[in-house]
Amino acid sequence: MSSKPYNAVAALTDLIDLYWDDPVAFSEDMLGFDPDDWQRNAMADVSMHPRTSIRSGQGVGKTAFEAALVIWFLCCRPNPKVVCTAPTKQQLHDVLWAEVSKWLERSLVKNLLKWTKTKIYMVGHEERWFATARTATKPENMAGFHEDYMLFVVDEASGIDDRIMETILGTLSGDGNKLLLCSNPTRTSGVFYDSHNRDRSRFKTHKVDSRDSKRTSRENIEMLIDKYGADSDVIRVRVFGEFPKAEADAFIPLELVELAAGARVEARGDTLHIGVDVARFGDDETVIAPRVGMKVFPLQCYNKQDTMVTAGRVIAAGREMLRVMPALRRVEIKVDDSGVGGGVTDRLNEVILEEGLTDWRVVPVNNGSKATDDELEHYENRGTESWAVLRDVLQESFSKHLQGGAVEIELPNDERLITQLSQRKYRMTSKGKLALERKEDMKKRGLDSPDRADAVILSFVTEKDMQYTNQRPSGW
Repeated sequence: MSSKPYNAVAALTDLIDLYWDDPVAFSEDMLGFDPDDWQRNAMADVSMHPRTSIRSGQGVGKTAFEAALVIWFLCCRPNPKVVCTAPTKQQLHDVLWAEVSKWLERSLVKNLLKWTKTKIYMVGHEERWFATARTATKPENMAGFHEDYMLFVVDEASGIDDRIMETILGTLSGDGNKLLLCSNPTRTSGVFYDSHNRDRSRFKTHKVDSRDSKRTSRENIEMLIDKYGADSDVIRVRVFGEFPKAEADAFIPLELVELAAGARVEARGDTLHIGVDVARFGDDETVIAPRVGMKVFPLQCYNKQDTMVTAGRVIAAGREMLRVMPALRRVEIKVDDSGVGGGVTDRLNEVILEEGLTDWRVVPVNNGSKATDDELEHYENRGTESWAVLRDVLQESFSKHLQGGAVEIELPNDERLITQLSQRKYRMTSKGKLALERKEDMKKRGLDSPDRADAVILSFVTEKDMQYTNQRPSGW
């Protein structure tokens, strides 16, 4: 018997030990692949997390990235199964599968793996150690795969039927199973869309703009923008890596929130603003959101805390911020005062009085009360009006960014916060006023109560804002 399989096993042992959690180094050393920054970051996420989703413009190196990960997983997991799929045979075989072949042929591991038109397998281990190409035309094509180490690579995932995606999600039940979704963001519904929206807390997500890639043609991008317009869905999808324009009933577009979540701004001003959303039900969260100027700091989130404990946590959060930022002189605490929040407001006022915290104030906010903008009467209630304040700040910052200016607001890069801010809908009442979607209706759609979003919204409320909604919050 030939000794080749034994040599292969010895070589694989070295590869697994060295590159188990480092696909970037594997791609550089074994494939001669020079990853861009986004590819490095996304590869690291695939190695460390079960689900990764990438939306991108065209020409950014998405297919080469997928091919490198296929070969890495085959070489760096024992007895793995890799399933590659795409909506069409042409996309799967002529694009993705051919790209895998190209990188394998030029690699240092080409003698370990055998490539065919539908399968790549480890020499000497054909039955259990392989990658396969299955067109996503029917759910049964994705069923029947079980192994400790599995990787599903779904190319152009936005175009795959949800029934097929649900089969894939159901297959990936093991701790060593991974899912990689890559696509131009062509649809505002489906599993891929949800992975960047309502389900983004379950995924590591990336957005890749064609303008930021060294692999794209600047001349071609400028031609497309001139032809279709920068605000067109063609450019949003094919260049910016954005989903088509937000549904008419989405109150704050995802792109506005993501821009702020990826920004870094300096905390300016001498006032600490703390938004406090108090949980009403068992699974809801009590959230404390500190803000200085246009910088919102990481949220503090708790479950099942009584009003006394919540008040104590708010005081402690304020004191800690004052300790680390000695330039701060005042503290304004904005509490959702309806329901159980009223008890927190009362206790905070007691503590402030008892402790002699003369530069601390509590501002109770009743989101169900009448909007303060009586003259224009745009909003059904105070809660909708408060959301509009942050939406307008985000929109202004986004508009300046498009014109080459710096982003002016920073939000925590918190996946649940991003989802909550960008997934809440609105409607027009019979009186012509805007009204936010009720929390009960959000839960019926499978979304969290927007506790984190509400706390951030509250942090932007000030006494001046309570009277003059269209004026910016203090700290600007």
